[in-house]
Amino acid sequence: MSTQKHYTGLIERYRDRLPVSASTRIISLNEGNTPLIQLQNIPRLIGKSVDIYVKFEGLNPTGSFKDRGMTMAVTKAVEEGSQAIICASTGNTSAAAAAYAARAGIKAFVLIPDGKIAQGKLAQTLMYGAEIIQINGNFDKGMALVKEVAEHAPVTIVNSINPFRIDGQKTAAFEIVDDLGFAPDYHCLPVGNAGNITAYWKGYTEYATDRVCSTRPVMCGYQAAGAAPFVAGHMIDEPETIATAIRIGHPQSWDFAWAAQKESGGWFDKFTDEQILAAQKMLSQYEGIFCEPASATSLAGALHDIGSGKIPEGSKIVCTLTGNGLKDPDTAISQCAAEHPVTIEASLDAVKRAILDCL
Repeated sequence: MSTQKHYTGLIERYRDRLPVSASTRIISLNEGNTPLIQLQNIPRLIGKSVDIYVKFEGLNPTGSFKDRGMTMAVTKAVEEGSQAIICASTGNTSAAAAAYAARAGIKAFVLIPDGKIAQGKLAQTLMYGAEIIQINGNFDKGMALVKEVAEHAPVTIVNSINPFRIDGQKTAAFEIVDDLGFAPDYHCLPVGNAGNITAYWKGYTEYATDRVCSTRPVMCGYQAAGAAPFVAGHMIDEPETIATAIRIGHPQSWDFAWAAQKESGGWFDKFTDEQILAAQKMLSQYEGIFCEPASATSLAGALHDIGSGKIPEGSKIVCTLTGNGLKDPDTAISQCAAEHPVTIEASLDAVKRAILDCL
């Protein structure tokens, strides 16, 4: 008899908490079950007594948290007989939609801003075989077009306005509580379209209602300074930031995100591209965790609020890292321009000198 373990995705794991039936055909790439990693060096570096964990969603099948929502959205689209899905995207949604459509055997159409998508994400979407439509406009314009197109073409929208996306994404909160045995005191997230902060709050609320955990965290949403509609208190027409995944000025989950912030007693804040990139590099060089720039916004915010005392010492904090650093290699390499490798002679003495010069 085979003793091989059968791995399943998040729908199978949390089937009783998701809108599927016994007969539903599950479209899965074994997503979910991502690591919750406790930071060891950064808390010592900042000299604060806090427990910081990162939920590394960059280890999902396509390298971002979007897979959680997409497994549900595509599963339900197939169940309802859809032959094609469509989304607007800054990159991660397009990669996930394309992959799950390929898995399901249906068509994926993606609208992306021309020249405003990281190369790693574009490469994925191309390789998964999606029909890519580049537009002369930003994500917000693309989202408006997707809504219009869906009224005239037989396609299912799989952006976060699709409620099944939120259902899939809420499972990350379930996993955190299951791993820790409790809900954290504070949960810090990057905020772009705001589906994730909405989904986490829904997950924590469901677990608290069912008495799986007794408390819910304070939800802290962090944005890039050039794309911070929640901080401004109004939509922004021309958002701009190097953190492409959150370069969104008209969030689709606007009301839900405000509800999560207010109900949890949380807040929104913004950080410059320089602060975001510094947090990305710190996480890589001190903890060995490589996330994409937008992801590091959650750590930039957490460190700022720990330093200011807004998040008190003794707190247990979870930061969501939404995507893998390999999604945007160009930005990572550009940060390390001064550290580019030098070429030396292929000899023992040369290699020894190069090593000793660094010690």
